[in-house]
Amino acid sequence: MASKIGLAVLISGGGSNLQALIDACRDPAYPAEIRLVISNIADAYGVERAKKAGIPALVVSHKDFASREEFEQAMITEMEKYPIDLVCQAGFMRILTPLFVKHWEGRLINIHPSLLPKGKGTHGLKVHTKILGDGETESGCTIHYVTEGVDEGDIILQRSVPVLSDDTPETLAARVLEQEHIAYPEAVKLLATQYLTGK
Repeated sequence: MASKIGLAVLISGGGSNLQALIDACRDPAYPAEIRLVISNIADAYGVERAKKAGIPALVVSHKDFASREEFEQAMITEMEKYPIDLVCQAGFMRILTPLFVKHWEGRLINIHPSLLPKGKGTHGLKVHTKILGDGETESGCTIHYVTEGVDEGDIILQRSVPVLSDDTPETLAARVLEQEHIAYPEAVKLLATQYLTGK
């Protein structure tokens, strides 16, 4: 039986959650390894993070394709060259079509910077602006399965942070991001262990 599952990580930006996964995978006992990173943005710093870690990294630009489905099929074609068991969206700023979601059904996860279902359907700083505007006392992050409905997949793991009285969207975002970097490796470890043990 394999001792590690293979990950593909999809990114669009700086890749700090990718880095958290890279760091986790450096532990020989961690039950997953990143086998491919795909960015839809050519100059995303996450591509450099992958290359520095010796991980194959590809740029597949959505702008090079006539439709979202053609773009996604190009990603699938590249991913199928590797033994991939789990696909992790980590700041991948594209909403995926049923073509991609169905292909990786049950093996596609995402991280969201709120305690879903709160913050559902919003991304980036807009999430934290909404949380503050709604007067919430708690926020955090959620790792969930990706389904055809945006932010509607089953929740795998959440980590929370308090919302402080003097928070701005930026300060709340920074505190949530710290928890994202803990939560994503935790969630992947949980899923990998379940996969490898058949539980």
